[in-house]
Amino acid sequence: MNVAFINPPFLPKYSRGSRSPAVTKSGTVYYPIWLALAAGFVEKKGHNVILIDAPAEVIDITITLERLKQFNPDLAVIETSTGSISRDIAFVTELKKTFPNVHACLVGNHVTALHKETMEENPIVDSVARNEYEETIAELADSLSYGKELDSINSLTFRNGSVNVNPPRPALTDLDSMPFASEIFKRYCNPRNYFFSAGRYPQIMVYTGRGCPYLCTFCVYPQNFYGHTYRHRSPESIAAEFKYIEKNFSEVVEVTIEDDTFTVYKNHIIEVCKLLIQQKNKLTWTCNVRADLDEETMRWMKKAGCRLVIVGFESGSNEILKLMKKGVKVEQFKAAENAKKAGLLIHACYMMGNRGETIATMKETLELAKRQNTDTAQFFPLMIYPGTEAYDWAKKEGLISANSFNDWLTPEGLHNTVVHTHDLTAQEIVDFCNYARSEYYLRPAYYIMKAKNILRHPSELRRTIKAFFVFYKHLFNKNNKNLKEKFEDKLEKTEYIDKKV
Repeated sequence: MNVAFINPPFLPKYSRGSRSPAVTKSGTVYYPIWLALAAGFVEKKGHNVILIDAPAEVIDITITLERLKQFNPDLAVIETSTGSISRDIAFVTELKKTFPNVHACLVGNHVTALHKETMEENPIVDSVARNEYEETIAELADSLSYGKELDSINSLTFRNGSVNVNPPRPALTDLDSMPFASEIFKRYCNPRNYFFSAGRYPQIMVYTGRGCPYLCTFCVYPQNFYGHTYRHRSPESIAAEFKYIEKNFSEVVEVTIEDDTFTVYKNHIIEVCKLLIQQKNKLTWTCNVRADLDEETMRWMKKAGCRLVIVGFESGSNEILKLMKKGVKVEQFKAAENAKKAGLLIHACYMMGNRGETIATMKETLELAKRQNTDTAQFFPLMIYPGTEAYDWAKKEGLISANSFNDWLTPEGLHNTVVHTHDLTAQEIVDFCNYARSEYYLRPAYYIMKAKNILRHPSELRRTIKAFFVFYKHLFNKNNKNLKEKFEDKLEKTEYIDKKV
């Protein structure tokens, strides 16, 4: 059977596969990792595959369909996202006009959460493969090939007169049985079409594990897609993919490990690092780590080629951290300090607008960011997605201002904040993020730190200059002065009220 894996045309450089799908101000474009893993898995089962990543290649629907005509798909696996879902359905409609007999199966976080609703509202869709979908798509391809019924395929929602929902599939535990995503990227993806703002360019993205044991209310993949049980590939498998990338992608200089929390098990990480050191790994790498990661683990990571860690500190308020179920307190935030001791760069992530957020708690977050003074920092409004506790909370409290899922994006495809709190409007949350960004980056202490980092890491100069030219228009926006006056006045009034109380 011919199985096409498609990230369908939409806005140029739109990342459906990221945690918050959008066109980003930083220019970040994610690889279609889940499509690639499924394509490799299905190919191993004996089917013919193709992968088309239209937004990364910046190709329109006409070119996409022309490529598919050369392949003549029997089954089309189509990536979706919340902000693009109406366009994703529109693509299915055009696909069916060209290939009337193709079976259209939707995948991704959005349709995993709203599988039944999506199919009931859109009769053009034949099925939805929920959650991790490699095995589901392989069984679907087998069943369609032999004309079998689809009611025995776990995690499949399908149409057979009415919409049928099959039982969930147990999570895949033998991750070493999966092909390397990079093997599929080699054939279908040009690394120069992808970019990660915190990483070196060009880079490749990989998963070394699935699931996250932590319970953050906003994080979509653990809640909606692959669960809270962390499963990881063996150190040997991870090291082997590094070696494969090194040998087969001469232009690639860095690997981005996309696990939600790569450092769940300390002994496992140290074993991975030892193997990378042993094989004289030449690629630098980045990964997501917990806010309390210890110094010893970071020193091993540095020796093995890790260049930068991405840390989700999220908030400087213990009350907000508790409400978002972060499972860690501000006093335990040692990752930035330990990373600096180990010689690693840090990209810090801070989030505004979670449950209970006020002007005062957002100020606490900004002050925390300044104290930590990391190489880079992002200040991001809360983005809520179906399937998460944060979405359920906002919906129940009547705090979502969107009229449809189209409102999750601006006309340009940028993130659009559709949720407010009981104390803050959506615009105030966005404005504070812009204010915090300027306050953070336009400080003498930051300039001094960056100068020292560049002296320590001369290779970072090029990335720093590029980042500056990407962000300068946002940092030096004429509205920032007004935001500064607005929030400093509000903060002053807040502090006055607190003192009186």
